[in-house]
Amino acid sequence: MSDVYKKAGVNVEKGYEAVERMKKHIAKTSRSEVLGGIGSFAGLFELTSLNYEEPVLVSGTDGVGTKLMLAFEMNQHDTIGIDLVAMCVNDIVAQGAKPLFFLDYIGCGKNDPAVIEQIVAGVSEGCVDSGAALIGGETAEMPGMYKEDEYDLAGFAVGIVEKTKLITGENIKENDCIIGIASSGIHSNGYSLVRKIIEGLDLNKRYDGLSETLGEAALRPTKIYAKSIEAVTEKTDIKGISHITGGGFYENFPRILPEGLGVVLDESKWEVPEILSFIQKRGNMSTEEMYGVFNMGIGMALVVAKEDVEEAVTILNDVGEKATLIGKVIGKEGVHFA
Repeated sequence: MSDVYKKAGVNVEKGYEAVERMKKHIAKTSRSEVLGGIGSFAGLFELTSLNYEEPVLVSGTDGVGTKLMLAFEMNQHDTIGIDLVAMCVNDIVAQGAKPLFFLDYIGCGKNDPAVIEQIVAGVSEGCVDSGAALIGGETAEMPGMYKEDEYDLAGFAVGIVEKTKLITGENIKENDCIIGIASSGIHSNGYSLVRKIIEGLDLNKRYDGLSETLGEAALRPTKIYAKSIEAVTEKTDIKGISHITGGGFYENFPRILPEGLGVVLDESKWEVPEILSFIQKRGNMSTEEMYGVFNMGIGMALVVAKEDVEEAVTILNDVGEKATLIGKVIGKEGVHFA
């Protein structure tokens, strides 16, 4: 092949190598519904074997944001793909959907097959954790668009749910109860602020208040809740799910509540991750400001009827989550704390 394209900064051979490196990771995510193999122009997924009367496809797309900048700085690329899957999958799970398949996009300044493999290994791990098949994607080498050692990520997830089992929040009523499920840390929101607050600090150092290095705490991947939520929906009814992402508590709880309703929460019922306490102290941020940006230790919140609380909490804790009753729905709009 002519080296004209290579002189322009695009190495096609390294692209082929990256694909070969990906294959073993993609294979781990395979499902029986996936048709065809890697290398086709599009990913194929057949639905006829799925037993749904009124199937609804639920889709979500997202990225990882400036958390990527910390991955570049630490030269650690094997967990950022988990974040990518989590940010897409957790959104569709919040509607009651079961993940089916995932596609990723990697745009980079220079195709380093070893780095691309690390990224896709993380994507694969996230897909396995969520039950989604990785059926396709794109790696684009774009010199001049990105620095040689930088890249950007985007993902797209599709799930399925029976129409009658969609979780919309429309049936939430006053005095319904809120179950909080613990986050794994910062997850993947608020990193422009995080990076500003920790600027100048050594990511490889363990600071007071942290049980691990700052970099380890900051890069801890976003928790994926797909299988845990599925375990609950199989046994009991969830009226609403709030995925606590960008905008923290104040933006995400109201998204699922009918007009005229709000929530009151008891902060003593859960633990704030040490990395968020560290960020708050170093950034001299008020608690109110923190709740407006970060998840503060609650990655997802479920709204259930009072009579379903005990069963739902038991199921979640039995599958390895840290879940507890953290509040209730009230007849006053907004997010309030007891």
